[in-house]
Amino acid sequence: MIEITDAMLADLRERVMRLMSPKRFRHTVAVEEMAARLCALFCPDSTNAMRAAALLHDITKECSVEEQEALCCKYGLSVSEGDRLAPKTFHARTAAAMISDVYPAFALPEVIEAVRWHTTGHANMTLTERLVYLADYIDESRTFPACVLLRRYFWGADPERMTPPERDALLRNTLILSYDLTIRDLLDEGKPTAPDTVNARNELLLEKKNAEA
Repeated sequence: MIEITDAMLADLRERVMRLMSPKRFRHTVAVEEMAARLCALFCPDSTNAMRAAALLHDITKECSVEEQEALCCKYGLSVSEGDRLAPKTFHARTAAAMISDVYPAFALPEVIEAVRWHTTGHANMTLTERLVYLADYIDESRTFPACVLLRRYFWGADPERMTPPERDALLRNTLILSYDLTIRDLLDEGKPTAPDTVNARNELLLEKKNAEA
Protein backbone atom coordinates (compact mmCIF):
# COMPACT_ATOMS: atom_id res chain seq x y z
CA MET A 1 0.00 0.00 0.00
CA ILE A 2 1.31 3.43 -0.95
CA GLU A 3 1.60 5.85 1.95
CA ILE A 4 1.58 9.48 0.89
CA THR A 5 3.63 11.62 3.26
CA ASP A 6 3.81 15.37 3.73
CA ALA A 7 7.31 15.32 2.22
CA MET A 8 5.98 13.58 -0.89
CA LEU A 9 3.25 16.18 -1.20
CA ALA A 10 5.76 19.02 -0.91
CA ASP A 11 7.81 17.50 -3.72
CA LEU A 12 4.70 16.96 -5.85
CA ARG A 13 3.64 20.56 -5.28
CA GLU A 14 6.97 21.76 -6.64
CA ARG A 15 6.71 19.49 -9.69
CA VAL A 16 3.17 20.59 -10.44
CA MET A 17 4.03 24.26 -10.08
CA ARG A 18 6.57 23.95 -12.90
CA LEU A 19 3.86 22.61 -15.23
CA MET A 20 1.31 25.38 -14.73
CA SER A 21 0.69 29.05 -15.19
CA PRO A 22 0.69 31.00 -11.90
CA LYS A 23 -3.11 31.35 -12.06
CA ARG A 24 -3.64 27.60 -12.57
CA PHE A 25 -1.24 26.78 -9.75
CA ARG A 26 -3.02 29.15 -7.35
CA HIS A 27 -6.26 27.36 -8.13
CA THR A 28 -4.61 23.96 -7.69
CA VAL A 29 -3.24 24.83 -4.26
CA ALA A 30 -6.62 26.28 -3.27
CA VAL A 31 -8.28 23.00 -4.29
CA GLU A 32 -5.72 21.10 -2.21
CA GLU A 33 -6.56 23.24 0.81
CA MET A 34 -10.29 22.80 0.30
CA ALA A 35 -9.92 19.04 -0.19
CA ALA A 36 -8.05 18.82 3.11
CA ARG A 37 -10.74 20.87 4.82
CA LEU A 38 -13.49 18.63 3.47
CA CYS A 39 -11.61 15.45 4.36
CA ALA A 40 -11.28 16.68 7.93
CA LEU A 41 -15.09 16.60 8.09
CA PHE A 42 -15.76 13.35 6.26
CA CYS A 43 -12.69 11.08 6.06
CA PRO A 44 -9.58 12.31 7.87
CA ASP A 45 -7.62 9.15 7.04
CA SER A 46 -7.82 10.02 3.33
CA THR A 47 -6.56 13.59 3.66
CA ASN A 48 -3.10 13.16 2.13
CA ALA A 49 -4.42 11.01 -0.71
CA MET A 50 -7.00 13.65 -1.57
CA ARG A 51 -4.45 16.43 -1.29
CA ALA A 52 -2.43 14.52 -3.89
CA ALA A 53 -5.50 14.13 -6.10
CA ALA A 54 -6.12 17.87 -5.84
CA LEU A 55 -2.54 18.64 -6.84
CA LEU A 56 -2.81 16.32 -9.83
CA HIS A 57 -6.34 17.11 -11.00
CA ASP A 58 -5.41 19.85 -13.49
CA ILE A 59 -1.96 18.75 -14.68
CA THR A 60 -3.16 18.64 -18.30
CA LYS A 61 -5.75 21.43 -18.07
CA GLU A 62 -3.64 23.89 -20.04
CA CYS A 63 -2.90 21.47 -22.89
CA SER A 64 -4.45 22.27 -26.27
CA VAL A 65 -7.19 20.08 -27.71
CA GLU A 66 -4.61 18.61 -30.08
CA GLU A 67 -2.31 17.81 -27.17
CA GLN A 68 -5.23 16.29 -25.26
CA GLU A 69 -6.09 14.03 -28.19
CA ALA A 70 -2.43 13.01 -28.49
CA LEU A 71 -2.45 12.04 -24.80
CA CYS A 72 -5.65 10.07 -25.33
CA CYS A 73 -3.94 8.20 -28.15
CA LYS A 74 -0.86 7.57 -26.02
CA TYR A 75 -2.85 6.16 -23.13
CA GLY A 76 -5.41 4.27 -25.19
CA LEU A 77 -8.37 6.50 -24.33
CA SER A 78 -11.24 6.61 -26.80
CA VAL A 79 -12.25 9.96 -28.29
CA SER A 80 -15.79 10.46 -29.57
CA GLU A 81 -17.41 13.33 -31.42
CA GLY A 82 -19.22 14.07 -28.17
CA ASP A 83 -15.86 14.47 -26.45
CA ARG A 84 -14.79 16.95 -29.10
CA LEU A 85 -17.94 18.99 -28.47
CA ALA A 86 -17.00 19.23 -24.78
CA PRO A 87 -13.19 19.59 -24.84
CA LYS A 88 -13.03 20.84 -21.24
CA THR A 89 -13.74 17.28 -20.09
CA PHE A 90 -10.58 15.88 -21.72
CA HIS A 91 -8.19 16.94 -18.99
CA ALA A 92 -9.77 14.82 -16.26
CA ARG A 93 -9.25 11.67 -18.33
CA THR A 94 -5.75 12.50 -19.50
CA ALA A 95 -4.57 13.64 -16.07
CA ALA A 96 -5.84 10.43 -14.48
CA ALA A 97 -4.15 8.34 -17.16
CA MET A 98 -0.82 10.07 -16.61
CA ILE A 99 -0.58 9.37 -12.90
CA SER A 100 0.62 5.76 -13.06
CA ASP A 101 3.05 6.68 -15.83
CA VAL A 102 4.51 9.98 -14.63
CA TYR A 103 3.65 10.04 -10.91
CA PRO A 104 3.70 6.36 -9.87
CA ALA A 105 4.35 7.22 -6.21
CA PHE A 106 0.79 8.59 -6.11
CA ALA A 107 -0.95 5.90 -8.14
CA LEU A 108 -3.49 4.88 -5.54
CA PRO A 109 -6.82 3.87 -7.09
CA GLU A 110 -8.67 6.45 -4.98
CA VAL A 111 -6.33 9.21 -6.21
CA ILE A 112 -6.67 8.20 -9.86
CA GLU A 113 -10.45 7.90 -9.68
CA ALA A 114 -10.85 11.22 -7.87
CA VAL A 115 -8.87 12.92 -10.64
CA ARG A 116 -10.75 11.03 -13.35
CA TRP A 117 -14.18 12.18 -12.19
CA HIS A 118 -13.51 15.64 -10.79
CA THR A 119 -15.07 17.43 -13.78
CA THR A 120 -18.18 15.52 -14.81
CA GLY A 121 -18.84 13.26 -11.85
CA HIS A 122 -20.59 9.95 -12.48
CA ALA A 123 -23.24 7.75 -10.95
CA ASN A 124 -22.36 6.08 -7.64
CA MET A 125 -19.39 8.28 -6.85
CA THR A 126 -17.28 7.30 -3.87
CA LEU A 127 -16.97 9.69 -0.95
CA THR A 128 -13.45 10.74 -1.95
CA GLU A 129 -14.54 11.33 -5.55
CA ARG A 130 -17.34 13.54 -4.26
CA LEU A 131 -15.01 15.53 -2.05
CA VAL A 132 -12.46 16.31 -4.76
CA TYR A 133 -15.23 17.20 -7.20
CA LEU A 134 -16.67 19.60 -4.62
CA ALA A 135 -13.28 21.00 -3.62
CA ASP A 136 -12.64 21.92 -7.26
CA TYR A 137 -16.00 23.70 -7.41
CA ILE A 138 -15.86 25.70 -4.18
CA ASP A 139 -12.18 26.39 -3.53
CA GLU A 140 -11.48 29.90 -2.29
CA SER A 141 -9.89 30.99 -5.59
CA ARG A 142 -13.22 30.63 -7.40
CA THR A 143 -15.11 33.88 -7.97
CA PHE A 144 -17.73 32.74 -10.52
CA PRO A 145 -21.25 33.41 -9.17
CA ALA A 146 -22.17 29.70 -9.16
CA CYS A 147 -19.02 28.82 -7.25
CA VAL A 148 -19.58 31.55 -4.67
CA LEU A 149 -23.21 30.48 -4.25
CA LEU A 150 -22.26 26.84 -3.76
CA ARG A 151 -19.45 27.66 -1.33
CA ARG A 152 -21.81 29.75 0.77
CA TYR A 153 -24.49 27.06 0.60
CA PHE A 154 -22.17 24.39 1.99
CA TRP A 155 -20.15 26.29 4.58
CA GLY A 156 -23.05 28.56 5.53
CA ALA A 157 -24.86 25.47 6.81
CA ASP A 158 -22.11 25.12 9.46
CA PRO A 159 -21.25 21.46 8.72
CA GLU A 160 -18.75 21.31 11.60
CA ARG A 161 -21.67 21.42 14.05
CA MET A 162 -23.73 18.77 12.25
CA THR A 163 -24.14 15.11 13.08
CA PRO A 164 -22.60 12.72 10.52
CA PRO A 165 -25.98 11.92 8.90
CA GLU A 166 -26.80 15.63 8.65
CA ARG A 167 -23.40 16.30 7.12
CA ASP A 168 -23.86 13.50 4.58
CA ALA A 169 -27.23 14.98 3.58
CA LEU A 170 -25.64 18.41 3.19
CA LEU A 171 -22.93 16.98 0.96
CA ARG A 172 -25.49 15.22 -1.20
CA ASN A 173 -27.68 18.32 -1.51
CA THR A 174 -24.66 20.46 -2.32
CA LEU A 175 -23.64 18.11 -5.11
CA ILE A 176 -27.17 18.11 -6.53
CA LEU A 177 -27.15 21.90 -6.53
CA SER A 178 -23.74 21.89 -8.22
CA TYR A 179 -25.07 19.73 -11.04
CA ASP A 180 -28.17 21.92 -11.35
CA LEU A 181 -25.96 24.98 -11.73
CA THR A 182 -23.61 23.29 -14.18
CA ILE A 183 -26.36 21.92 -16.39
CA ARG A 184 -28.20 25.24 -16.39
CA ASP A 185 -25.04 27.07 -17.47
CA LEU A 186 -24.41 24.55 -20.26
CA LEU A 187 -27.97 24.92 -21.49
CA ASP A 188 -27.68 28.71 -21.47
CA GLU A 189 -24.44 28.47 -23.47
CA GLY A 190 -25.89 25.96 -25.92
CA LYS A 191 -23.26 23.36 -24.98
CA PRO A 192 -23.73 19.61 -24.50
CA THR A 193 -23.97 18.05 -21.07
CA ALA A 194 -21.81 14.98 -20.44
CA PRO A 195 -23.99 11.90 -19.90
CA ASP A 196 -21.96 11.12 -16.78
CA THR A 197 -23.07 14.45 -15.28
CA VAL A 198 -26.73 13.69 -15.93
CA ASN A 199 -26.29 10.20 -14.47
CA ALA A 200 -24.56 11.61 -11.40
CA ARG A 201 -27.39 14.04 -10.73
CA ASN A 202 -30.07 11.40 -11.25
CA GLU A 203 -28.35 8.95 -8.92
CA LEU A 204 -28.03 11.58 -6.20
CA LEU A 205 -31.72 12.49 -6.50
CA LEU A 206 -32.62 8.81 -6.08
CA GLU A 207 -30.24 8.54 -3.12
CA LYS A 208 -31.91 11.58 -1.55
CA LYS A 209 -35.39 10.15 -2.08
CA ASN A 210 -34.40 6.83 -0.49
CA ALA A 211 -32.75 8.57 2.47
CA GLU A 212 -35.86 10.64 3.14
CA ALA A 213 -38.32 7.77 2.72
